Amino acid sequence: MDLEKQPAAPAPAPVPTPAGSELRASDADRDRIAQILADAVAEGRLTAEEHSERLDSLYAVKTVGELDVLVRDLPAPGTGHTSALGVPAYAAHTAAAGQAETVVAVCSSSARKGRWRPGALTRAVSVMGDISIDLTEAVFEQQVTEINVTCILGNVEVVVPENVTLRGYGSGVLGNFEVRGQGRGATDPQAPVVIVRGFALLGNIEARPKLGARLVDLADRMRKRLGG
Repeated sequence: MDLEKQPAAPAPAPVPTPAGSELRASDADRDRIAQILADAVAEGRLTAEEHSERLDSLYAVKTVGELDVLVRDLPAPGTGHTSALGVPAYAAHTAAAGQAETVVAVCSSSARKGRWRPGALTRAVSVMGDISIDLTEAVFEQQVTEINVTCILGNVEVVVPENVTLRGYGSGVLGNFEVRGQGRGATDPQAPVVIVRGFALLGNIEARPKLGARLVDLADRMRKRLGG
C-alpha cells in the first residue's frame, strides 16, 4: 500500500462564532453578568472563592463572548437558560420580571430617593458597592412592596417611614442582615407593607424606619386608589 497516495483527513469544521460575541463589552453588559454571579453565589451554585475568581475575570475580559463564558454554566435571572447574553434568555427574563426595577452597584454607588414610585418588586444587587433605597418620600401604589437584596462585599441600606409596616427575611455569611423596627405594629391599618429579603456575603444589609418621617392620609389614599 502506498501511504503517500492516501487522501488527507478532512479538516474539522470550524466552530461557528455566536453573533455579537466579538463585540466590545459595555458597562451594562458587565453589570448584567455581575448580577448573575451574585445570584449564583446566593443560591449556592458558586462558592465564595469561585465567585471571587469570576469577578476578577469580569473586569479583565474585553468582549461580550468572553463575558458569556463566565456564566455559561449558570441560569440567567428568572429563567432556566444557560446563555446569559443571548436574546431569548433576556427576553424571557424581561417578560417574567414585569415592572420590577433593578438597582445595581458594582464598585460604585446607587440610590433611589425622593418622590419616586417603587414597583411591587425592586431588586438590589451590590458587588463591592453602596446602595441606598430611601422610601420616606416615596409614592406607594400597592399595599405590599418587596425589595430583594443580594450584597457581596458591599453595603445596602433601606429606609422607610416610621408608620409603614416593615418585615425582613434574610441571612448573612460573614456579613450582616438586619431589619430594625419590624416588631412594632404599623400605626395605621391601611399602611403599606415593605418586605425586605436579602443575602449578604461579606457585606451589610440594613433596613430601618426613619423616626419622624411619616406617610400621611394613608387611609384616604387607599380608599381613592381602591375606588378609582
